[in-house]
Amino acid sequence: MSIEFLLTTLIIVASPGTGAVYTIAAGLTRGARTSVWAAFACTLGIVPHLVAALSGVAALLHTSALLFELVKYAGVAYLLYMAWATLKERGAMRIDPEADARSAGQIIVDGILLNLLNPKLSIFFVAFLPQFIAADEPHVLARMLELSGVFMAATFVIFAIYGLFAAAMRDKVLGSATAMAWMRRTFAAAFVALGARLALTER
Repeated sequence: MSIEFLLTTLIIVASPGTGAVYTIAAGLTRGARTSVWAAFACTLGIVPHLVAALSGVAALLHTSALLFELVKYAGVAYLLYMAWATLKERGAMRIDPEADARSAGQIIVDGILLNLLNPKLSIFFVAFLPQFIAADEPHVLARMLELSGVFMAATFVIFAIYGLFAAAMRDKVLGSATAMAWMRRTFAAAFVALGARLALTER
């Protein structure tokens, strides 16, 4: 496994995006344990895209404008819903000093859906991973699964670090009504911005 692959993976995963924002929000609103579950959920949301890439569905998304737009706008709609729920203190992103099992379950569902409804991830696996597989590689499928596993592990670790850091700052935020109000607005705005970016995404 090349250093180039590892460095590229770290840069891609660490770059601000839907998963990072979601995990940080989970850490601030629900605490350390839930932030780790959020990181796990975002990582788990990568699996369908990997399967799509391996089975050829990603190529269909790339060639079918209608299918790509349907998945994309479903993702946009969900991001806007997350913004609304955050602003109104509803759903998994509501601020509560005590996270219960039900909200943790909703965190997992939301994290998976946020990644699942991003069609660019499937195309990303098709475009990104083959660059690091030798032309004479005898076991292409096994190699792609290996690289995907490393990518997912890096995703989980980095997102968990983001979430745990956010959770460490949580007590300061919960102690200030003004800080909590601004936090809700900030995350709502971030989800709207991510939705807008996804809406402008082309195949």
